Amino acid sequence: MRWARWMQDGQPVFGRVEGDRVQPCTGSMFGAAQASGPSLLAEGLGWLPPCAPGKVIGLWNNFRAAADKNGWAHPAEPLYFLKSPGSATGHGQGIPAVAESVGRVAYEGELAVVIGRQARRVARDDAAAHIFGYTCANDVTAIELLQRDPSFPQWTRAKSFDGFCAFGPWIDTDFDPSVAQLRTLVGGRERQNYALSDMFFSPAELVWRLSQDITLEPGDLILCGTSLGVLPMKPGTTVEVAIDGLATLSNRYG
Repeated sequence: MRWARWMQDGQPVFGRVEGDRVQPCTGSMFGAAQASGPSLLAEGLGWLPPCAPGKVIGLWNNFRAAADKNGWAHPAEPLYFLKSPGSATGHGQGIPAVAESVGRVAYEGELAVVIGRQARRVARDDAAAHIFGYTCANDVTAIELLQRDPSFPQWTRAKSFDGFCAFGPWIDTDFDPSVAQLRTLVGGRERQNYALSDMFFSPAELVWRLSQDITLEPGDLILCGTSLGVLPMKPGTTVEVAIDGLATLSNRYG
């Protein structure tokens, strides 16, 4: 099943995606949801981020190919940071360009995990049951700002500008990431192409491990990290993150 959020009559609405149409619902995406009103054509909708996360957790160095290419040690545990939930933006929405003083900005095509029920110190075997579904994400990063001050890596600031967490267009509850490929196209040109199975820590293992540190709530987002091919992007560039069998997320930077 696929779930999305969009603007309708000036109000945010959530519902099921059914082919080329959407079915508005009431209730809760993560609990009891009931159909409400007639279905609508999906084309032309003003997509919102498909959920409103209270927390956005991002992974660094979670793909073997990138670690081996860059000479990074294989991590013994997830290496993660937090992005502001206010950086969230939806499919088709613009990512505002930052001031020139911030420096270069890079795209990072990623798989995102959406939490479906509270996870606090869950058992390893129970972790997968706390995953609601998956969506496409672009973990935008101000790469020059990140290490500008040698005394303090600025992960939060570099990752949290408005629009720097693009994800959507929907959440797929039946998607299997273990067999999928992710591609990132920048201005129509392929820049990333990697297997999601190359992760050091799978989505379920991330939920298990992160829940030992932080209580995860329904709607929280885990960005699973990225692989090779990350480069700066210029204002006016459209970035597409396409995951086989899931969706394509498209946003214009600047």
